Amino acid sequence: MKKIIAILSFAAGLVSLTGCSDYLDSDYIFDERMSIEDVFSDKDYTNEWLARGYAFLSNGYLQDVSSKKFVPFNFADDMYYWEDGGADGYRKWKSGQYNENGVYGSSQGIWQNAYKGIRQVSVFLNYIDMNKEFTPEEITDFKGQAHFLRAYFYWLMLRAYGPIPLIPNEGIDYTKEYAEIAYPRGSYDECVEYITGELLMAANALPSSYQRAVQDINRPTKGAALALRAKVLLYAASPLFNGKAPEMVASALVNKDGKRLLPATYDESKWAKAAAAAKDVMDLGEYHLHVANYNANIGDVAYPHTITPPVDNDFSEQDWPNGWRNIDPFQSYRELFDGSIIASNNEELIFTRGTNQGSEGVGVMVLHQLPRSGGGGYGSHGMTQKQCDAYYMNDGTDCPGMNSMYQGYAGYEGRYNTEPRPAGYVTATELAQYPELGPIGTDVSKQYVRREPRFYVSVAYNGSTWHLLNASLDASEAKNIPIFYYRGGYKGYNNGYTSGYSLQTGIGVKKYVHPDDISNTEKTAYDQSRIEKKVDPAIRYAEILLIYAEALNELTGTYEIPSWDGSKTHTVSRDANEMKKGIRPIRCRAGVPDYSMDVYSNQDQFRIKVKREWQIEFFAEGHRYFDLRRWMDAPVEEAVPVYGCNMLASEAMKDQFHTPSMTTTLPTIFANKMWLWPINHSELKHNENLVQNPGWTNPE
Repeated sequence: MKKIIAILSFAAGLVSLTGCSDYLDSDYIFDERMSIEDVFSDKDYTNEWLARGYAFLSNGYLQDVSSKKFVPFNFADDMYYWEDGGADGYRKWKSGQYNENGVYGSSQGIWQNAYKGIRQVSVFLNYIDMNKEFTPEEITDFKGQAHFLRAYFYWLMLRAYGPIPLIPNEGIDYTKEYAEIAYPRGSYDECVEYITGELLMAANALPSSYQRAVQDINRPTKGAALALRAKVLLYAASPLFNGKAPEMVASALVNKDGKRLLPATYDESKWAKAAAAAKDVMDLGEYHLHVANYNANIGDVAYPHTITPPVDNDFSEQDWPNGWRNIDPFQSYRELFDGSIIASNNEELIFTRGTNQGSEGVGVMVLHQLPRSGGGGYGSHGMTQKQCDAYYMNDGTDCPGMNSMYQGYAGYEGRYNTEPRPAGYVTATELAQYPELGPIGTDVSKQYVRREPRFYVSVAYNGSTWHLLNASLDASEAKNIPIFYYRGGYKGYNNGYTSGYSLQTGIGVKKYVHPDDISNTEKTAYDQSRIEKKVDPAIRYAEILLIYAEALNELTGTYEIPSWDGSKTHTVSRDANEMKKGIRPIRCRAGVPDYSMDVYSNQDQFRIKVKREWQIEFFAEGHRYFDLRRWMDAPVEEAVPVYGCNMLASEAMKDQFHTPSMTTTLPTIFANKMWLWPINHSELKHNENLVQNPGWTNPE
């Protein structure tokens, strides 16, 4: 009988196929006297084996949303972090001064942990049928979960590295020498075909969300498999991976046998497939955008009464889901992320890792967003002026001065507003007379008033209110305190933190922060004892809607695409009424008007709008970095200087503080090597069939 150690050897061989050697988990040996038959005949051991697969998915390297990590993909041109003096963090990240070992000189965590996960669930799929303690229905469900996890691991690598080696599911002789079984990279299209095939097998085996118990919220459902499939197909349709990659990238991504890894020609039908895949999820009827009811109570600053958006003769005249008349757009968006609702009650959440997020999860990100001096947090995660400007006014117009600092820059033609930014500061009288100014306080710059609700959920502008803080190091607490970032002030930017933890732009981040979140990290590092538990929004329904709208916009013809199970055929074309199904619900929930028909009828204008919708709706959710690359916008967006408030200005120089200034402490570039993440030299040395990503060196 084969011993359990034999399976671990099998596992090491499986990983070695990719160039990942020596990734044997020696701590995961149940008992070397046990056989593989013992393990997969036992109900508990079998469950543990699959649970180990989930554990790899929750590894910090494979997270979408996190405070920071050795590969901080959550930070692009919209959000930054500043700690360790910046030199070993964001500045290295944004200046391209990292190497294949990552930003902090760590091991190749994405590649290593993803292939460990693939190994784990592949073993599971090969042996689960021998277990007689589960019903056939349970085994089918288990197989669906394993296929989903295998697809997810491959997807995370494909997103970071581009084309990757695909491991055959069967027929591998693991007794051969390493050099005989090391595989080259598959083409991008081959990777997509494999991943989407795994997801179709998962969808056929998995139950709907209605059939999952509350305690199984972390387990994928049919909808999760179909949603991930839509996301994979969206990337495959996007310019970088659909025949439009820069020549430097396309010509370098060629295997040693001459096989091209990126497609040579553009294929519009890939957009149709992505749209049809999104429609498959929409047609399930299981998911909806989350909304909170209209709140007429007077409330307080932490839970303000609903501020009704301006009349638009459309959304303002109807109840949800056709309008915002009976909902609270601010609270609808805020409680999606801040822990106010449990995952099982969130009808928008399609897939989540739950609260199992490694050491740099959402809770730790909140610690880094809470103000430093007087706030008990680290106060080091901030927002760029560009991101702050992206949010609309409450009537759907651009904010005055939007992107004005980039006037004349290539790629920003028609994307800036030359109106002067509003002057002056809010008074108590104005707040009493004009509650529609927003959930703000006095002495706040008027450039932050009358902005859309998502702005107030996400942006910690100068003078924004933090609802529960440690007022001093004696851990006394204060409620609803405005925090100003003027130079030298106690409540924000402080001279004592210029080289450590501090905001560099004078614009902080509030997304994910609950009114009751409080910490005292100045006494106890990473103190999360009073941070509301928050799940990661790995895939939510708003993403499916935007995939549908974006993909439809790129079509010039009509396509007949079979549904995921072949039960019907989607007729897909660029139809404004269908595009509205993707955009209107998101705009309505956000409390901003729909686009005009002039926008819907113009492919270029709508493309700009939908990209901005991704930027706003999914801020700080791990999308922006990868979106800029798949759209091929990174050479423009990642290379323009970072702007923010003038942090050298004191409170006596209010106007100068609020005038956008180049943040020289946050240099940024975009180099060709930054299109894709590099493969570690150790992998290239172990697998002679691997080729390196463009711009990175091969081992000697």
